[in-house]
Amino acid sequence: MPAVRAIFISDVHLGTRASQADRLHAFLKEYESEYLYLLGDIIDFWAMSRSVQWAPAHNTVVQKVLRRARHGDKVFFIPGNHDETLREYAGIAFGDIRVESEWIHETIDGRRYWLIHGDEYDQVTRHHRWVAVLGDVAYNALVRLNLMLSRVRRLLRIPGYWSLAGYAKQKVKRAVSFIFDFEDAVAHAAQQRGVDGVICGHIHWAADRRIGNVRYLNCGDWVDTCSAVVEHYDGRIEVLQWGAQAVPQARPDEPGVSVPAAQPAEPATAAKSVLELERLYLTPDV
Repeated sequence: MPAVRAIFISDVHLGTRASQADRLHAFLKEYESEYLYLLGDIIDFWAMSRSVQWAPAHNTVVQKVLRRARHGDKVFFIPGNHDETLREYAGIAFGDIRVESEWIHETIDGRRYWLIHGDEYDQVTRHHRWVAVLGDVAYNALVRLNLMLSRVRRLLRIPGYWSLAGYAKQKVKRAVSFIFDFEDAVAHAAQQRGVDGVICGHIHWAADRRIGNVRYLNCGDWVDTCSAVVEHYDGRIEVLQWGAQAVPQARPDEPGVSVPAAQPAEPATAAKSVLELERLYLTPDV
């Protein structure tokens, strides 16, 4: 089992049909770490207020995180806009998991990375919440359509993974412009804080770019691209995708991402009541 020093994940959206929790569980089983950072939108309270889609794999992921925390991983949870109700608990530790609004991670070679979710730098989410909620509904519909297309591709024995949401982001000029604006705003804020880099999530777009004097890294998500950022013991930080193709980059001239050789499981679709959350501490470890 490969070991890395730190793992950074965001945008799992547990509680929705689109969450690829079983792939995340497979990834966490494959990679051991000293630090595990959950950078927001881990549980999707927005979507669950409309409809709860809590699959057994969602329980498994939560149990996996709890087990890693109990066994010595330093686990930090930085809430995002979809689980923003937990922000009022910033600075409080729940068992072995610490909740913070932001954090500074120091790498093994002394570099400092600012950790945030990133919605504070999304003007739509910040100032036009109803538009953000409407966009969230549309995005979830797009992802569900992508799951159906993936099943058709498998039936037709078409190799590889193709992302409809990623394709749309690349083709729609406004989406690309939004991504660039978001990245520049986050990088500018990081530069003002005097850090070496920033690691965030929120926009479901994995990236590794140099913007000015700051290295900008985005974890991507576990709805569409299934990607994470990791720090190796030699100080290298990179984006990994738990899938069959490279994560699309915002700009082609920037550093790329690597892809692990192992293949993921299929996404879970069974729905269960959110009341299962109450039994998480009572069920066996995974």
